Order: sequence, then C-alpha cells, then structure tokens
Amino acid sequence: MQYETSILILFIIASAVTLLAKRLKLPYTVALIGVGLLIGAIHIFHPPQLTQELLYAIFLPGLIFEAAVHLKISDLLKDFWTLIALVVPGVILSTFFTAVVFVATSVEFLHDSSITWPVGILFGAAVAATDPVAVVALFRQLGAPRRLRILIEGESLLNDGTSIVIFILALQLIQGELGGVGVAALDFFKIVGLGLLIGVTIGFLADLVMSKLDDAMVVITITTIAAYGSFLVADQLGVSGVMSTVAAGLVCGNRALNNIAFPSIRIATESFWEYVSFALNSLIFLLIGFSIDMSILFQLWPLVLLAYFSVLIARYVVMLGNWGIFRLTRLKFPFSWSMVMGWAGIRGALSMILALSIPTSLPYKAQIVALVFGVVLLSILVQGLSMLPVVKLLKVVGVKKDLTAYEVAKAETSVMAESIEAIRLLATKKRIHEDSATQLENEFLGMMAKARSALDKIQLEKEAIIIEEFFQVKRSLLMKQKEQYLNMYQQGSLGYAAYNILIQKVDGQILEMENVEG
Repeated sequence: MQYETSILILFIIASAVTLLAKRLKLPYTVALIGVGLLIGAIHIFHPPQLTQELLYAIFLPGLIFEAAVHLKISDLLKDFWTLIALVVPGVILSTFFTAVVFVATSVEFLHDSSITWPVGILFGAAVAATDPVAVVALFRQLGAPRRLRILIEGESLLNDGTSIVIFILALQLIQGELGGVGVAALDFFKIVGLGLLIGVTIGFLADLVMSKLDDAMVVITITTIAAYGSFLVADQLGVSGVMSTVAAGLVCGNRALNNIAFPSIRIATESFWEYVSFALNSLIFLLIGFSIDMSILFQLWPLVLLAYFSVLIARYVVMLGNWGIFRLTRLKFPFSWSMVMGWAGIRGALSMILALSIPTSLPYKAQIVALVFGVVLLSILVQGLSMLPVVKLLKVVGVKKDLTAYEVAKAETSVMAESIEAIRLLATKKRIHEDSATQLENEFLGMMAKARSALDKIQLEKEAIIIEEFFQVKRSLLMKQKEQYLNMYQQGSLGYAAYNILIQKVDGQILEMENVEG
C-alpha cells in the first residue's frame, strides 16, 4: 500500500473514531489507541512504521509548539516556583524510583544481572515525561479551574525537556561519552540553556518578520518555520530541540501574534495550530495502538505493572510534597488538585520517541521499548478512562455546561436590548429611515425574545449564579485595582516598594480565586 493511501486511511479512521468517542463520552486518545490495537491485532491494514525519525522530525515539534503558543508567559510566571518544584524534582524522583524497580527486578523477569544503573535511569527517564493532551481537553470541556489547567499544561511542557536531557545524559554515560558529576551538571545546563536561547532568538526573528505582515497564510508559514526550524537548529547543534521549540512557541504566542495588527490573522493562525495538534495527536495515538506488540507485553506484564506503579507512586510523592510545601504560601493549591495532578500524569508520544531512539547496539533495547510502550498503554487506558470520575469525585469541576448556557443567554439579552436602544436613537436623530428602523427593531426584538426564552428555560441553582457573578465582578475589580496602582506609581504618588507590595497582594487574591474559579 502506498504511503499517501495509508495516511489518508489513518485520517479517515481517526475522524470516525473521534466522532464515536464524543458520542460515547470517551477521551478520544483512549479510543484511538483501542482501535489501533484492534486493527493491528487482526492485520487488516498495515500503516507506516512508527519510527524515531518520524516522531522526532514530524510529530514532536508541532505538538510542542502548539502547546507553547497557547500558554501565557504571565500565567507561567505567576506559578514559576510551583512549576519548577513540580518539574525538576518530579522528573528526577520519577526517573530514579523507576530505575530502582527496573534494576532490582531485571534478574527475575529479564533473567540477567548485567543491567546497570545507567540503563535503569535511561528507562526511568523515558517514562518520566507526561503527555496530558486528553486530560487538558477534558478539563476545558468540564470547566476545571483555569489555574489547574495552566499548572498541568506548564508542567508537562517543561518536564518534557528535563526528561529528554536526563535521557541523553544517561545514554552518554552508557556509551562512555560522559565525564563526572560536574561535567554532567554542566552538560545539563548547556543543553537546556542553549536550547532556550536558540528558541528565543528564532521567536524574536519571527516576531520581527510577522509584525510587518498582513497576510494570514504567510504568518502561518512563518510560525511553521519557527516551530520546526527551532527544533532542527537546536538538534543539529547538539542541544535541546524541545526547549528550543518551547521557547519559540512562547515568544510567538505572547509577542509575535500579539503584535500583528489584524485580529483575524491571529485567529487564523491559532486555528491552524489547533488543527495541527488534532491531526498529529490523532495519527500518533492510532500508530501507538498499531505499534504495540501485545505478545511481548504479556511476557513482561509483571515488570510493566511494577514500572507503571513506581512511576505513579513517584508522581504522587512529588505532588503531595509540593502541596505540603506551598500550602502556607500565596502559591498554595487545594489538596484535591494534588490528587488530580497526580492522576493526570499520563504518558504518551515523547516516552515512545525516547524509547525508539535507543541505539540498536544497546542490549535489551527490544525489552525496554516494549516496557515503555506498556507503561504508556496502561497510563492512557487506566488514567485516561477514569479521569472524569476522579475529577467529579474530588469535586474539582462544577456545573459548567448550564452555567455557560446561562451566561450566553444573559449576554445576548443584554446586548440585544442595547442594540434596540441604539436603533431607536438613530431613528430619533433621523440618521436612518423610519421603515428601516422598524424592520431592524422587529428583528432584534425577535432575537431578544429568543434569548429571554432560553434564559427562562435554564434550570440553574441560584447559588451557582451568584458564585459565578461574584467571581466575574471581583476579577474585574481586582484588575482595575492593579491598573490604578500602576497609574499611581507612574505619576509618582506611590513608591516602588509600596507599589510592589500592593501588586503582590492583588496577585495573591487573583490566585486565590483561580483555585476555585472555572
């Protein structure tokens, strides 16, 4: 079968499965893997091989850039120390905890005592990276607190780079290309730091070009060059392509797209990257299902389970530890969040990319790849399928659907009333003909009547309405306070130290709101 035909068939399958998953209220990533496993088992279709080159060159840069371009730097900076605490110890602890289990049990299940600690760390780093694409989509749909979504997305984006660097260092150690601890630490900062520098540079170059453009197609092309170019340049220079693409995406999303004069261009660009993310995720999760060899997994199932639970336990240790550390500070978050974030640590594409990148000369590559695929499969099936009951059990989400419908109907009623007043004013001032005014007024009265009818039909508890309106008004007032303090500082009526204290106080109140606000 030709390559083009295979890709077309994959897209047809992905579209059908996604529509079915929505009807059945299943995470589409889980459904795609399930269908991939089923079709792969009965051998009715032979898709392209899921190779390290395919994943690394095509899938990874696009997925990382899309995640980064939609994140606000200001949101990441608000929770900078929380994210750092989650990412660095989280990946390191998960890596080493899994390595301990892997090395300790290798004699029993792989029948060999020659597996070294570097090999264990290599495996641990491969399964340390998270890929919560289905979780974030579910949270957006259910209206989970915005700050919780930012913490999960930000942590995933940053821990990808950390796990890759640890993986590379472990691989160099196995191959005898790494010096002592000092050299490893220096390599770590060089790989991460230079990767970020390259990404920021390419992001600012894209901003320089995009600020002068008024063509959406050219802007989309420039962002595509930034996404894949930042990854390629960094990779060719031997530093972190992931960190480079993260930095380029953040700069493009927070600066380059904001500096474009036409909102329609930004909307078109963001829509393009949302489609890219959907297309790449659909293909990759289908191909994961096709690529998993269940016969090898059945042979190694005790070790797969041990590896999976070790990763899960390590993640909860980090989440609960961070909850305890920050609970007495302004960066605190609810205990229920730590439980949800632990369960949201689903493994995915990056883990498989790292496993497939292991040189064929390394002993037990086949077993390590099978174990990584097994951990990915378990995390997607177990955690992905149970995420909705978990967030509902912990009461992290509320009555978002009815509340959104209420807000839409209320806003439409208000805007239609203002439009009718504007039409009457135009008619009074003889700006439009009386017949035109009557026709327009009747049309808008009909639209307002529909909105009022929809508003009356919505059955929503009074308490939910009051809470939502309270948050909306309070957020607006707090943002106004920040603006007033800034004006006072700029006019010289407020000193810098006092301004800084007041801003931090307001930011703390906003963070408190985001702990419960949807």
